[in-house]
Amino acid sequence: MGDDSMAQQNGKWILTARPQGTLKGNELEWKEEPAPDIAQNQVRVRVLYLSLDPTNRIWMNAMDSYLPAIPLGEVMRGGALGVVEESRHSGFVAGDLVQGLLGWQRYWTGDGGAINKLPRLPIPLTGYFGLLGHIGLTAYFGLVDVGKPQAGETLVVSAAAGAVGSLAGQIGKILGLRVVGIAGGPDKCRYITQELGFDAAIDYKNEPLYPALRRACPNGIDIHFENVGGTILETVLALINLKARVVLCGMISQYNNAAPTPGPATLGLLVAKRARMEGFIVTDYREHFAEAVGILLGWHQAGKLKYRVDVVEGLENAPTALGRLFAGTNNGKLLVKVSDS
Repeated sequence: MGDDSMAQQNGKWILTARPQGTLKGNELEWKEEPAPDIAQNQVRVRVLYLSLDPTNRIWMNAMDSYLPAIPLGEVMRGGALGVVEESRHSGFVAGDLVQGLLGWQRYWTGDGGAINKLPRLPIPLTGYFGLLGHIGLTAYFGLVDVGKPQAGETLVVSAAAGAVGSLAGQIGKILGLRVVGIAGGPDKCRYITQELGFDAAIDYKNEPLYPALRRACPNGIDIHFENVGGTILETVLALINLKARVVLCGMISQYNNAAPTPGPATLGLLVAKRARMEGFIVTDYREHFAEAVGILLGWHQAGKLKYRVDVVEGLENAPTALGRLFAGTNNGKLLVKVSDS
């Protein structure tokens, strides 16, 4: 390799052990080596921002999920945004902004068919994750397609101050729903009511959930957007209405469990209420992404849809930052800034 390639040292995090319960910090190992030369139809991308998501924890397990488990010894999987630095693929040129599963590394080198070129939009680069990308699309399709909202209904959102939950709640308001958010701590509850316009907020850390939900949802619950699982899901099911829809987006409270948690004791109410509970993966809607991005961006430009990002500086801090998702200490979409744009 020439001097230019040698200058491009690829720092990366390698998965070396399967986590047992809560992440201990020894599951990943830092490695540096020169970025490889690119072959025909390949692209080299410099990573700008890495997205940290609860699904990172799922991918570390030995069991496959909606994607295969990450093999030990491989780069930690992660969605990221980057800029093309070198291309031998006809669909990309240097300077293109791209997104894909670029991994926890400074440089990604691979087939151009594995990444997507991003349009230049009137938002900051972090907005491609905070508002658009898999975060905004998950909130949009989860609520609109799976939840099938009707104006005047009551929507409850768990992890309501989080990246997806905060958008799902705001979309609910745009569509004419009464929106109740469940969040942890007074600051997050103030944020979703005073800044995002939720009708009510429940601080699950400081008040009993069931009576608080009954007060906030006097007419019951028509749609529940679930990001947490566990006791929150069990409690919400106790208050669902006839023909309610439960949107299963995530179960972050369960991802660090060493053994499976028994199902909610209130699950039988799905039968009594003739309700529906459905999970989904945002990539199922790939062919409709462009349409949804236009809608989300339009709402944002009209001042109806807000987002915030929580940016950690430096790829070396990614493993520690991931733990903030499970401690609930992040404020908005959690990103790692890997390099300057």
